[in-house]
Amino acid sequence: MTRKRVDFTLENVTIEAVAAEGKALARVDGTVVFVPLAVPGDVIDIHVYRKKKNYMEGTVQRIVKPSPDRLEPFCSHFGVCGGCKWQPLPYGMQLKAKQQQVYDQLVRIGHLDVPEITPILPSENTTYYRNKLEFSFSQKRWILNDEDPSSLTPEQMCGVGFHVGKFFDKVLDIQHCYLQASPSNEIRLFMKDFALRNGLEFFDLREKRGFLRTMFIRTTQDGAVMLIVCFFHDDKVWIPRILDAVAEKFPQITSLYYIVNPKVNDSITDQECILYRGEDSIYEHMEDLSFRIGPKSFYQTNSRQAYRLYCVARDFAQLSGNEVVYDLYTGTGTIAQFVSGRASKVIGIEYVPEAIEDAKDNARRNKISNCEFFAGDMKDILTEGFIGEHGKPDVIILDPPRAGIHPDVAEVILSASPKRIVYVSCNPASQARDLAILCRDYAITKVQPVDMFPHTQHVENVCALERKETTAK
Repeated sequence: MTRKRVDFTLENVTIEAVAAEGKALARVDGTVVFVPLAVPGDVIDIHVYRKKKNYMEGTVQRIVKPSPDRLEPFCSHFGVCGGCKWQPLPYGMQLKAKQQQVYDQLVRIGHLDVPEITPILPSENTTYYRNKLEFSFSQKRWILNDEDPSSLTPEQMCGVGFHVGKFFDKVLDIQHCYLQASPSNEIRLFMKDFALRNGLEFFDLREKRGFLRTMFIRTTQDGAVMLIVCFFHDDKVWIPRILDAVAEKFPQITSLYYIVNPKVNDSITDQECILYRGEDSIYEHMEDLSFRIGPKSFYQTNSRQAYRLYCVARDFAQLSGNEVVYDLYTGTGTIAQFVSGRASKVIGIEYVPEAIEDAKDNARRNKISNCEFFAGDMKDILTEGFIGEHGKPDVIILDPPRAGIHPDVAEVILSASPKRIVYVSCNPASQARDLAILCRDYAITKVQPVDMFPHTQHVENVCALERKETTAK
């Protein structure tokens, strides 16, 4: 069933609060109106495009009177680019809204019994905090409101940047992004300029033709840079030319890869990554540990906050050195190895085989001998037979994808009956759903939100659970 669209304006509406999904909330004649890119205290005219029984949705048509809290967005792409939507919101208000989001999902909506939620841990950096970005090349970039499409040349129609929400084939050409430190912007702009000067074809996602598809830039805190360039077809002349050019221009690129991806979609998980120049990996460090990051590796995209997040998880685990720990959805084994010095044995499970190979390599590199890693679907691997073979867990740490855990996995966790569970989540809504199952046998003892992504509505949350019989004692 399609939602009925409407088209009318509400005038002089005062924004009351920050709502779910990063939107703001107002009330008009008792009906809630959700509006993006607004700040509590703004008086605005709202263009309403959807009306339901209990709420309406709209966009800011005009700011009649800005809120005294409203900040000027620092990025010229604000409002068009889908990222960093909370730029006009002071950081303190962002943190308050994220703290409220965790409370709403766990308590108001989830009806879970939780202790007082600890104040959210803010991010040390609110700009240039990401260590990985993906940019797309497009022959048909997003046309801005003040541009006349008929006056643009084919070269001016090309862009390199981020996909525009709801338009899979449109890319917003990015001049400067405040998410990743130098030389990220400089590399992207150089690649675009080199391609245009040499007549190289940008990709047309709708027509499935072109040459340059995407590029990934990964960086570390100590300055290492990995560049991965994806091409639609294998051009023996121009692939080495463009890679040599970018390598010469940016000697700080320590790892240079390319991929030839003739598929319909841009996913590289099933593609061969070919090392063209430099080291095969870059490395991130936490305390005395070193973590290898390859072209397909998963690593938390805010490195500094990842350390604080893992410290929370380790503290919540309350390890004495004698415990068997299961780290579910272990990725490249970062949490597993981070807690290994305070555990007897750690078992890491992850469904991506390449990530498990990275985890094993990291463990060897870090001279960690009490970690074992296994690849496969969680609900297929984590069985009673597996637990019988590898030992009953005293503590289970899990950091699943946004969708949360499969109900079968929750039942196996309950059956394994560890003394303590630490649940790390990037989605408090799915976390609350899973906790409702686990709380049949467990009590939530601690809740700690962590801000990994400033200027967005996203929030990480860590919950500690203890077996109820243990809590009762």
